[in-house]
Amino acid sequence: MRTGTFVYPWDVVGDPAAPGRLADLGLASVTLASAYHSTRALTPRHPGHRIVTAEHAAALYPPDGARWSGRALRPYEAGEWALGDAYGEAAQALADAGLEVHSWVVLAHNSRLGADHPETSVVNAYGDRYPWAPCIARPEVRAYLVDLAVEAAVRPGAAGTELESCGWYGLAHLHAHDKTAGVALGDREQYLMSLCFCPSCREGYGEEGVDPDALAAAVRGTLEPVWAGGASGPPAGFEAPVLAWRTRTARTLQEAAVAAVRAAAPPGFRVLLHADPLPHRCGANVGTDPAHVLGVADGVVTPATSVAPFARAAGPDTVLAANFGVVTGMGGSPATLAEDAKRAAAEGATELRLYHAGLASDADLALVAEALRALG
Repeated sequence: MRTGTFVYPWDVVGDPAAPGRLADLGLASVTLASAYHSTRALTPRHPGHRIVTAEHAAALYPPDGARWSGRALRPYEAGEWALGDAYGEAAQALADAGLEVHSWVVLAHNSRLGADHPETSVVNAYGDRYPWAPCIARPEVRAYLVDLAVEAAVRPGAAGTELESCGWYGLAHLHAHDKTAGVALGDREQYLMSLCFCPSCREGYGEEGVDPDALAAAVRGTLEPVWAGGASGPPAGFEAPVLAWRTRTARTLQEAAVAAVRAAAPPGFRVLLHADPLPHRCGANVGTDPAHVLGVADGVVTPATSVAPFARAAGPDTVLAANFGVVTGMGGSPATLAEDAKRAAAEGATELRLYHAGLASDADLALVAEALRALG
């Protein structure tokens, strides 16, 4: 089965052995970050460093000054963690090793954007802003995300792209010194805490016949028992129209981003979305309707446990990439990759995606190579 892995430019730049080491695993492709959020990452084999701290979301290539001139919302340039055209340098080295390179573009996840432009952020029912989560209902945010998708996706030498966070982001977020786990929030509670009440969303709820002030009060009332340690209240009748608004907003963003990327890309350029089959989900794997998203993009990258719903809506040429964690220290299971991949294939997966070769230990990578040999 065709297999690719995620990699950061700093895993490759400055390490001449990295491309060959990845190729020797038996991989067909690499999904290389071109626009990414802030992170602190381990580089266990790099000859020059062990920890890379990407201080803020950034383009990992030089942004086009003409494209962004005069615009308040624009991609940030990277600091010392990805100087110059780090993406381009890494992409060329990987291609020289015989690996097909696809760009990896993170869109609606940007804490610095929210800090510098707080009006762009999701605002919950209590009035709290989520600076890491740009609200995709805001026209200026949508315009920025579509243009970023084009610029960061269609890089020289890229055979395709994978768009992450091309939809709603919400409460869930890995954050420094996080202290939000004191009250357990289930899937429904996470969703309610992720509903946005910025001016654009309030207007959108009104279009669905929902009074935004009454909605915010209903959300707070539904959640009130949760803060006392109980269960959330029963549905208050607002869920269906609110989800309709949010689904429509996400769909139109995905349609616009994919269409813009295709218009700028060479023939045969493949566009995949990181996706979840449940429309209300927020985050890196954005909630989608499988039939709709597979009518827009060439396919999806989705957690291995979520392949089946997409398979039921897939056509003969649809790409369904099952994403597996292969870093033992981050909860992955490279030791069972071959068996897990066979199960995913039986459910309809056409490819594998491995998270993440740059973060994995030597022992993890040895297990990955063994699994890929077994899979043929």
